[in-house]
Amino acid sequence: MKELQESINFIEHIIEEDLANGFPKEKLRFRFPPEPNGYLHIGHAASICLNFGLGEKYNAPVNLRFDDTNPAKEEQEYVDAIKNDIAWLGFKWANECYASDYFQQLYDWAVDLIKVGKAYVDQQSSEEIASQKGTPTSPGTDSPFRNRPIGESLDLFERMKNGEFPAGSYVLRAKVDMSSPNMHMRDPILYRVIHAHHHRTGGDWCVYPMYDWAHGESDYIEQVSHSLCTLEFKAHRELYDWYLDQIWDPKLLRPKQREFARRNLSYTVMSKRKLLELVQKNIVASWDDPRMPTISGLRRRGYTPTSIRKFSDLAGIAKRDNVTDVSLLEFCIREDLNKTATRVMAVLNPVKLVITNYPEGQSETLHLENNPEEPNSGTHEVPFSRELYIEREDFKEDGGKNFFRLSLGNEVRLKSAYIIKGESVVKDDAGKIQEIHCTYDPDSRSGSGTAASERKVKGTLHWVSIPHAIKAEVREYDRLFLDEAPDAHEDKSFLEFVNPDSLNVIKEAYLEPYLSHATLADKFQFQRLGYFTLDPDSKDGQLVFNKTVGLRDTWAKQSTKTPTQNQTKSKPTNQQQGQRKALNEIQQIGKKLTNLSGDKLETAIKSIKEFSQEVTYEELEPLFNTAAKKVGTRIAVMLALGVLLEKGQDKTQVVIDFIEAGKADGNDILRTEAEKLI
Repeated sequence: MKELQESINFIEHIIEEDLANGFPKEKLRFRFPPEPNGYLHIGHAASICLNFGLGEKYNAPVNLRFDDTNPAKEEQEYVDAIKNDIAWLGFKWANECYASDYFQQLYDWAVDLIKVGKAYVDQQSSEEIASQKGTPTSPGTDSPFRNRPIGESLDLFERMKNGEFPAGSYVLRAKVDMSSPNMHMRDPILYRVIHAHHHRTGGDWCVYPMYDWAHGESDYIEQVSHSLCTLEFKAHRELYDWYLDQIWDPKLLRPKQREFARRNLSYTVMSKRKLLELVQKNIVASWDDPRMPTISGLRRRGYTPTSIRKFSDLAGIAKRDNVTDVSLLEFCIREDLNKTATRVMAVLNPVKLVITNYPEGQSETLHLENNPEEPNSGTHEVPFSRELYIEREDFKEDGGKNFFRLSLGNEVRLKSAYIIKGESVVKDDAGKIQEIHCTYDPDSRSGSGTAASERKVKGTLHWVSIPHAIKAEVREYDRLFLDEAPDAHEDKSFLEFVNPDSLNVIKEAYLEPYLSHATLADKFQFQRLGYFTLDPDSKDGQLVFNKTVGLRDTWAKQSTKTPTQNQTKSKPTNQQQGQRKALNEIQQIGKKLTNLSGDKLETAIKSIKEFSQEVTYEELEPLFNTAAKKVGTRIAVMLALGVLLEKGQDKTQVVIDFIEAGKADGNDILRTEAEKLI
């Protein structure tokens, strides 16, 4: 296979071009500039990974700067949470900076603007100022105070700073161009009066700079070379540059603003205001509720830094806004935990199982492999006894021919233990099964090397020994919203789409005793159930485990429920939506394939195969005719076809023709994948 050149995103292209044009590499400097008015979420992770990733790639410093220009909404709690999140993701900042560090300099520059006639104090109401702005197709109207004498504006601005006027009574505006086609250039506000305690400066200031003024000037003070913002700031770039024009010293570096698309995720909201509303209305318990898309919430749920950084890498940096399916994030954590999580056994919905021919009072120690994906992970001890718990849904009195778990008269294997056979049940007066009675084959112990141990049965069940089990609370989390775009409905509040079943609390789950020593850093796979992690609410003797993610994506396979007031009958089923989204993800990843190599290529291929589990042949076949030049898409389709063939799809003549065309293609990857399907 040809060695493919490592792909770089368009931001890296800009930097590489600057370096090629003579920009000194040692002057590269980046920054991550959060406003401390809420917790960081998965969307911010894109910017974190971009800026700090560039710092790592180019060995350049990256500042963490808090743009703390609005004391009414900012708190030290948010500052501390942001620092914790970035450090947890594995990044280190060069300098910890605050826009408030520059308040005096920003004020002095504003005074200079007044002195040269480029700023003035306006005392109109916000409604009056807005009405004079005009429209994108019609010019604005000058404020009656636009030509206020310089001395008068200087006096009023100083008195604003000294707290002589109430909030909202005066603003300082830049005198730019009221007829500019860019609305942001129509005499934007530089300062407003706010009487609020600032988390760092206390009550020292009564005027606070607007974000547009503080942002670019702070970049300039810190000598940031590339100021990377999300797309909504693209229209602000002209103002960013105008502000810099007023203060720039040619002997110093001039920052360059460039924009990328913000990260949007399906089945969630990414607005800090809306996330705060969820907290304030007690729809979630806190900012770090495991259902929240915040980094702290994901951490509490059991997500790892590796999975979030991998997700950011796979989702990529885009020029246009798009929505990334949450299943990609879930794929990343499954892939990581599959390699690292310790395998244990836990029973969440227990029913008692008695092995009637196992000696009473006897127990033995078995050994469970910690992680089959890691050859050197070792084993841990698991006690086995006459009385066990198994999952209630793992037993049916008469299971029928398609039920491969335990039923009367049929055999299954107990994980890492023995083969058992269902014999009888004990029920209460209401007919509910209280006990299942079984017999076991003493010669069938797993790993013993006997002929009986090699005997094949169709089902394997997890279990825990009742005398040795520890009791714990388990919290199963699902997506917080039922709609994939809950805040995209103009006529409905996003709160109308909250999933009432997003949290299921199991008060009495039973776990093998190995878990009594679990720590917050540990990750576990509860065999056959999913991945779990210890919650900080845990206390000695009162363990609480959170479900991180299931072993596979079951969301797209759920059938549509009866339509509610939030659903119309014509709305596609969750399965249909999942299939279309899966196919779309396959196409999107495919577009990048020819630019990937090494681990990135391997991960992309794994992602395509994962999504292919949710795609039908009928959906895939139309893509067989993809134009030859779109070779990445053709590779993705070939990979998906391979998954379908493994699942039993017939090799029709159309399939054979597509494979043969792939074998004859000039692309090594496509040819290799096609040859695998012969």
